[in-house]
Amino acid sequence: MPVEFLSVADRRLAYQRQVGRAGLVFLGGYASDMDGTKATCLAERCAEAGIACLRFDYRGCGQSSGNFTDGTIGAWRDDSLAVFDALTEGPQIVVGSSMGGWLGLLLAQARPERVKAFVGVAAAPDFTEDLVWDKLTDAQRETLKRDGEIREEGGHAPMTLKLIEEARRHLILRTPFALPCPARLLQGMKDTEVPWDYALRIAQHIAQDDARVTLVKNGDHRLSAPEDLALLWGAVSEFL
Repeated sequence: MPVEFLSVADRRLAYQRQVGRAGLVFLGGYASDMDGTKATCLAERCAEAGIACLRFDYRGCGQSSGNFTDGTIGAWRDDSLAVFDALTEGPQIVVGSSMGGWLGLLLAQARPERVKAFVGVAAAPDFTEDLVWDKLTDAQRETLKRDGEIREEGGHAPMTLKLIEEARRHLILRTPFALPCPARLLQGMKDTEVPWDYALRIAQHIAQDDARVTLVKNGDHRLSAPEDLALLWGAVSEFL
C-alpha cells in the first residue's frame, strides 16, 4: 500500500489508507510510526475483512515532516483530528496504543458523533505527568529544566520540558471525563512502562458504564505477541 501525504498548514502528514466498509483509525504511541506491529496487523486484518483502515505518522515521526522534539500532546492531537476529518467518513473505531490512547480519548471527545468505539492498548493518558514528571528525581528535573530535554537509558526518544508543560493543558484523569462511546482497555500485567492498574484508573474516570478492562497476565507494554494481536482484533471485531 503506497504512502500518501496530507498537507496541513506547515506540515505534511504521511498516511496509509485502505477503503472499505465501516472504518478503523489507529493512533500509535510515543515516537512510533505507522509501520509498527499492531498497526500493520490491524491493516492486514481490515483488508481481509473489507474494512476501511487509516494509519498515519504524527508530525516529527516516521515519514511525516517536522522535528520530533517540537511535538506536543496538543500538536499531535491536532494531527490526529486533521487526518480523521480529512480522510475518514462515517462512524469509526479508534484504536490507540500507549500515548495514542490519550490522543484517541481526546479525539473521541472532540468528535463524539463520529467515534463509535475506543480500544486502548496500554493506553497512557496523562503519562507525561503521572508516569514521567512525578517519577523523576530532583537531579533529573534540574537536567530537564536546564537542557530542555532528558533521555532515558536504553535509547528511547527524548522527553522534552516543552512536551511535559504543554501536556498539562490536556490532562484527563483529574476528574471524570465524558466518553461518547464504549471503551475497551487491553493492558499487560508485565508492562514496565504503564502499570497494569493504570487501565483500572482510566475505566474509573470514564463517565459511562460501557467500559471494560482486559488484563493480560504475561503481556508486556507492546502487546504484540500473536495471542495479544488476536485479542486486539477480537476487541475491534465487537464493533464491526
